[in-house]
Amino acid sequence: MNEYKIAVIVGSLRKESFNLKLAGALAKLAPPDFTFKQIEISDLPLYNQDDDKDQAPSVKRLKTEIVEANGVVFVTPEHNRSVPSALKNAIDHASRPSGKSVWAGKPAGVLGVSPGATGTAMAQQHLRNSLACLDMPTMGQPEAFVQAKEGLFNEDGSIGENSKAFLQRWMDRYVAWVKQHSN
Repeated sequence: MNEYKIAVIVGSLRKESFNLKLAGALAKLAPPDFTFKQIEISDLPLYNQDDDKDQAPSVKRLKTEIVEANGVVFVTPEHNRSVPSALKNAIDHASRPSGKSVWAGKPAGVLGVSPGATGTAMAQQHLRNSLACLDMPTMGQPEAFVQAKEGLFNEDGSIGENSKAFLQRWMDRYVAWVKQHSN
């Protein structure tokens, strides 16, 4: 049986982030041949092209973790109708220097949670534009614009009953997507 390693990048750096909670709960919906590892992005320096020849250890670690993964799940909040700067910074670092992107070919899943009624729709659309440029096959359906409301998470951090079937369908589709696009 194949084992699949999925890198999870949470766009929020906040300790009590809804998106961090969603990432953890979502991993529990995966089959046993899938493992999910949250990738640290808070220690990355701001991207500066001058540093491409001598990337920081945290950048090298990020790139290695992406290379080792069979796929990537992005779980992002929405900041000013776009992706958070920390997430964009991580994307930029791992795509550089030019011609040395580690993103190409990695099957991606995109979702996010927000208190707002539209979830993270604008952030996800902006992220999808970047992922297309990076040559990441990105799952289109089902889209998951999750609203943070009472009952989304159980006391133990798992997905609540009202959202479990929808997010299980999302996970099942992502699992199939990774298997379809893995080398």
